[in-house]
Amino acid sequence: MNGESAVRMQNETGTDHEVKVRFQNVSKHYGDVEVVHDVSFDIREGDFVSLVGPSGCGKTTMMNMLAGFVKPNSGEVLLEGKPVEGPGPDRGVMFQEYGVFPWLTVEKNIRFGLDLAIKRHIPKDERRQITEKYMNLMRLSDFRNAWPKNLSGGMRQRLALARAYAANPHFLLMDEPFGALDAQTRSDMHELLHQILQAERKTALLITHSVDEAIYLSSRVIVISARPSRIVESIDIPFGFPRDKSLLDSREFIDLRIHLREQVMKQYAEQQALR
Repeated sequence: MNGESAVRMQNETGTDHEVKVRFQNVSKHYGDVEVVHDVSFDIREGDFVSLVGPSGCGKTTMMNMLAGFVKPNSGEVLLEGKPVEGPGPDRGVMFQEYGVFPWLTVEKNIRFGLDLAIKRHIPKDERRQITEKYMNLMRLSDFRNAWPKNLSGGMRQRLALARAYAANPHFLLMDEPFGALDAQTRSDMHELLHQILQAERKTALLITHSVDEAIYLSSRVIVISARPSRIVESIDIPFGFPRDKSLLDSREFIDLRIHLREQVMKQYAEQQALR
C-alpha cells in the first residue's frame, strides 16, 4: 500500500452511501500556529470513520469543528449539506474523561438528554422505555440508582455511551473514549459498541491512537499527518460486519496493522521534530 492506495469497500447494494459530513478545504489556526491545513474528506451515511495520528496533530480540533465547538478559519464543515454553526442534539459526543454528571444516578444520567428534549414532546412512558433499553444494552440495570463515583471506569464509559445514544443523535463523535481503560475492559467496550452500532445503524467518528482499535471498529481509517493536519492516507477497511475477536489474528488484519503503524510512526517522528 501507499498514500495513493485504498482498499475500497461498498455497501450491500454495491453503491456508496450518501454523504453525511463533508470537510471542504478546512483550515484552522490558533494565533500563529496552524493546526489543520486544507483538509477535505467525506463521511458517508452509516460509516464508522477513525482518525489516527500523533498526539497534538489536530485530530481533536477536527472533531470539535464537526461538534460545533470551534469554527474553521477557512473552508467549511458541512453536516447533511449545511454548514455546522454550533453544537446540536443531532451529534452525541463522548470524551475520554468519562463525560457523565456526578450529581445524577445512572438512570437519571441516561434520561438527562431525553428530559431536555421534552420540547420535542417525547411522552414520559417513551422516555422511560428508552432509558430502560439502554440500561439493559449497557448492562447497567442493576446499578440504576448508583452514583458515577461508585462505578468502575468501564462502567462509567458504558454509561456515557448509553446517555449519548439515548438522546438519539444522528452522529456519534468519540474522542479517545477508551484510552484510560485496561485492555480487557477496552475489548469489552469494543464488543458493546459493535452491538449498538449494528442495532442503531448510526454514523460515527472516532479519534484514537490505537491502530488495532481503529481497524477493528471502523469501516474507514484516515491517517493524519504531523501538525498541521493533512490527510496522509484514507483506507476503506475490507472486513464486513459483524466482526469478532478472531479477526485480530488474521493475516489480512495483521498486514493492515503493520502498514498503518508504519504510517503513524512516521508522522509521530515528524511531530517530535517540531518540538
